[in-house]
Amino acid sequence: MKSVILAVVVAVAAAAPQYGAPQAPTRYGGSSEEVPIIRHDFVQGDYGGYKLDVETGNGIVVSEAGAPGASGAIASSGSYSYTAPDGTPVLVKFVADENGYQPQSDLLPVAPAFPHPIPQFVLDQIAFAAAEDAAAARGKSSGPSASYGPPQ
Repeated sequence: MKSVILAVVVAVAAAAPQYGAPQAPTRYGGSSEEVPIIRHDFVQGDYGGYKLDVETGNGIVVSEAGAPGASGAIASSGSYSYTAPDGTPVLVKFVADENGYQPQSDLLPVAPAFPHPIPQFVLDQIAFAAAEDAAAARGKSSGPSASYGPPQ
């Protein structure tokens, strides 16, 4: 019984909060630089609408406005800009609504045009398969082509 009480006392002592010198919060990227907020304007509108404008001392600028959308969720639009570590100015304009987040920027990757160009060897294979299917429909072929097989 004494060992159980001792174990409980040790567990409670180990779980007690440890008070000591407060530690500074960890900053992004290990930087200790404090960035001042130059401007912060937030206006709460009627019926859930809002407007936000923020500018920081290191060049980040955010401007956003939103209001309830057709489906009841907040639909917002705006932009943000900053300077990338390599010195490139970044500007992103966006809309976020029932269709999701839709950013627009010259720096965002762009998918190739659709439909993608089809290589000639693929077109040749499609034509060859169509000719085989036509021959089989006329009864001149009894099965798959003997020319199919592993590459040579």
